[in-house]
Order: sequence, then C-alpha cells, then structure tokens
Amino acid sequence: MTSSIWKRGASETALAGLALAALTAAVGGMVYGQDPAKEDFAAVMKRMQNAKAGIEKKHAELLNERYDLADRPAKGVTMSRGKAIQEGPRTKLSAGLTWQKLAALSPEDIRDKGLLPKGFLPLPHPNHAEGGMLFPKFHIDEVKKQESRDLARFDLDYDLPDHFLPEFPPPIYLTTRLDLGDVSKGKLVTVDNYYELFKEVLNPKQLEGLRLLLTPMAQQQFNATDDRRSSRPSRGVTCFDCHVNGHTNGATHLVGDIRPQEFRHRIDTPSLRGVNVQRLFGSQRALKSVEDFTEFEQRAAYFDGDPVAAQRKGVTILERGSQVHFMAEFQELLDFPPAPKLTVLGKLNPKKATQQELRGQELFFGKAQCATCHPAPYYTDNSMHNLKLERFYKPHMINGRMASQDGPIKTFTLRGVKDSPPYMHDGRLPTLEDTVEFFNLVLELGLGEEEKQDLAAFLKCL
Repeated sequence: MTSSIWKRGASETALAGLALAALTAAVGGMVYGQDPAKEDFAAVMKRMQNAKAGIEKKHAELLNERYDLADRPAKGVTMSRGKAIQEGPRTKLSAGLTWQKLAALSPEDIRDKGLLPKGFLPLPHPNHAEGGMLFPKFHIDEVKKQESRDLARFDLDYDLPDHFLPEFPPPIYLTTRLDLGDVSKGKLVTVDNYYELFKEVLNPKQLEGLRLLLTPMAQQQFNATDDRRSSRPSRGVTCFDCHVNGHTNGATHLVGDIRPQEFRHRIDTPSLRGVNVQRLFGSQRALKSVEDFTEFEQRAAYFDGDPVAAQRKGVTILERGSQVHFMAEFQELLDFPPAPKLTVLGKLNPKKATQQELRGQELFFGKAQCATCHPAPYYTDNSMHNLKLERFYKPHMINGRMASQDGPIKTFTLRGVKDSPPYMHDGRLPTLEDTVEFFNLVLELGLGEEEKQDLAAFLKCL
C-alpha cells in the first residue's frame, strides 16, 4: 500500500512538473515576444506604417478646424535668441461670432448652443489611442547628427508647425553664473558636448547630474523590445530630449497616471527654468519636489505608469540619495531668461516700459485677476486650481480623447512665458493672445479689445 501511494504521488509530482514547465514556457514566450500567435515586429511596423497617413490626416483636419496655423510672426517681439513669436489669437470662432459676442454669453448658453471654440477644448495626442513620446523633427535631426541616436517613430510624426514652438536650441541661463549669459553657446547640449561646455562652470556633482539628464534610458516607445515604435532597437530617450537645454521643445506625450486611455491628458512639455522657486511638479500630480518629479518620470511616466512593462523594457532605477539628487541639483540651477523691463520685485520699470505695457500690468494685477494665481515676482502661487471649463461644453469624444473635466491643474510660472509656446498643460492654445481670450471667457472678466491687447503686451515683458 505504501508503495502504491508512493508511486501515485511520484506520478502526480511528475505531471505537476510537466504542467509547470509548460506554463513557464508559455509565460516565457509571452514575456519575450516568442508567442507563435503574436504578430511579429516586421508585421506590426508594416501595418502601422500603412495606417500612418490616415491617422495623421484625421488629426491635421482637427487642427485646421480649430486653428489658423499660418506663419504670421508678430512685429518687434522675439524669444530670447531671436525667434519671432506668432501673432494671435489663432483659435477659430463659429461663423458670425466675435470674441466680444462670445464673452457676453453665459457659460450655460455657450454649452447648450455648442459655441465654445473647439480650440479651447482638450487637445488630443496625434494618435490618442496609441499615445507615447513624440518629438519635433528639428530635434530628431540634431540628435541623430550628434549622437547617431534616432528619435523618429515609424508610426507617427509630430503635429504642430515649427513656428508655434519654442526656439531651438534654447539658451541656458544659470542662477550661479548670470555673468556668462547663455552657457549653451547656442548649441543643443547632448552627452557628446556637455563636458566641454560645462567643465569650468559646474562642480563635479552638478556635472554628473547633467550627464545623467543627457543619458538615454529605455522608454515605452524607444527601447530594444519588439513592441517599440522605433524601426531599430533604441537606446532610449533622455530627460533633455523633451526638456531641451533645461527648457522645452514642445515634445508631447500622455500622462501616465490616468485611465482609461481616452481620459489621459496630452502633455505639453513645460520648461524647467525657475524650478528652484517652484514647489509643485507635474501638471496634476502635485509632486512636492523636483527630486520626486525626476524619479517619477523614469520609473513611471516613461512607461505609461506600468512597472511590469518597465522591467521588461529596461527601466533604469536611479539611486535617490546620489543620482536623483545630482540631477535635481542641476535642474535647480536653471534660471529664467532676462527680462530687462522688470525691476528686482518683478514689476515693470516705468522708465523702460511703454504706456501699453504699463496699462497691461495694471490690468494683470487688477481687473483681469491674473495675479490671483500668478503673483510677482515669479508669477506663480505654487498651487493648484480647477477652472471648471466643463461649464462651457458637454462631454464628448474628440479623436479618441474624452473631453470632460480637466480637474485641478498647477499654476505654471509666467516668467519667460513668451519663450514657451504653445500654452496650457496640453498645448491647446497657440499664442499668448489665445491665452488672454481663453481666460477672459473662462473667468468672465469682461475685458475690452484694447484691454486684451494691453494685457498680452505686458505678458511679453515677463
């Protein structure tokens, strides 16, 4: 009897072992892309390349329906290195409507009649169902030239015209060496040239932080796995591929911490200038330090908030006490661009400002209520605010993006704002004039045409 029990137990153990081995092989196949039922990489790439033109055409139609995208630069106003900013507003209105007529309506009337300008609604990712990091062509070309690293996606190209984006490459100003002006010397800083540019400017800890910010790390769409969106296995992306030279190039992505997919917000990459005076990071997450932000980006945002995918694709676990700290220390050296018309208290110097700019300043701190959230000298209150834009429209789907409540969004600093188009957390507003019209409507300010022009003129001084 004992012998038969032993034999039966041994047989069951062997069967269990075979089952476990089969399960392990199946799971292993799925994890490493060896599942015979799975579409192989070449087939995926071909299918997505074939779909690319149709996807981009649909998104281009949305942009053209919303905005006047012509290259029409403003006279006499440029970014820090000389690129002209665009004259606005560029958001299109319904036929027969003017900005003044629109602002005279109640939120309920605008909602019920469907009159909210489409350009004021949430802006979808160029392929919202797919999402992922997407870079302007000028940045892709320069990185490929310097590092032979390709940030192009085979399934999708960047959507906004170059003339609506920040200048490239943007200058770098350091709080510790204001005497040097632009320490980038007009170059895109990469891992190839950072040492020569900064070896006499930074201490060894800051230099190492900058190196890490310029080091490619695996990301959801750019890695070595067969579900990437680069034609060849990729070394990944760097922090400064989006936050170019510590500023921004307008690169876009989707937030990693919202589900389902249609509720995820498009991201317009914010500038890192002035993070030393900021206390909240991430448009909605309200991370409390730049160290939290730096670590969150690599562990979660790079991989759409999926730690399992991160492990498979090659997540880089940064050491908080040294590497994250070094990266944060460099970021906290990034200063705002010069604003020659401002005093040390952040207000206009009457001897340098025009009468229009002075009128705009009075509106900013008065009737327009801008300073409620954007007080001088840094023009942020380091808080979160919910504009409740959903008062003006009914929830509906826009090219895969559900337009509903945005929720609380952090107050971005307005220092250097003319260098950072487009505007709002998702880049839905192309110009500063669009931004003035947006807040005049949403806050029900009742500004006249001349007042709006004065206010925009003041913003360009910050």
